[in-house]
Amino acid sequence: MAIVALVCWIITALGGFVLLGKWIAGGGAKAGTTSRLPAPIVFAHFLLAAAGLVLWIVYVAVDAAVLAWIAFALLVVIALAGFAMLARWIPAYQGAAGTEDAPEKGFPVAVVGAHGVVAVVTVVTVLLSAAGIG
Repeated sequence: MAIVALVCWIITALGGFVLLGKWIAGGGAKAGTTSRLPAPIVFAHFLLAAAGLVLWIVYVAVDAAVLAWIAFALLVVIALAGFAMLARWIPAYQGAAGTEDAPEKGFPVAVVGAHGVVAVVTVVTVLLSAAGIG
């Protein structure tokens, strides 16, 4: 189960890289942008996810249960940030007033959806692995 979680985490990260790249390329990190996504949340989401992935890789290598639980706790925080960004992205996607130039407006819906779905699978498989189930 730990390897399944690792593969899911990597797939989720790849989708996140695509979204982050589109957001930065669209000017999302620049001051004065029309982005609805706060840069601190975007970068915290990215950095915590990257740190958690590294931690999970170490867990898979050494099989220390405490690392699995720390990675799971990080995933909870990462998921909360992700849900917050999703809630702020939806109005931009729908074309709400003031979001015409938002860099996240052009996010591919398939990538956003896949990122979220595989992220949920990642959280579940990490939890099951940490709990020793599977």
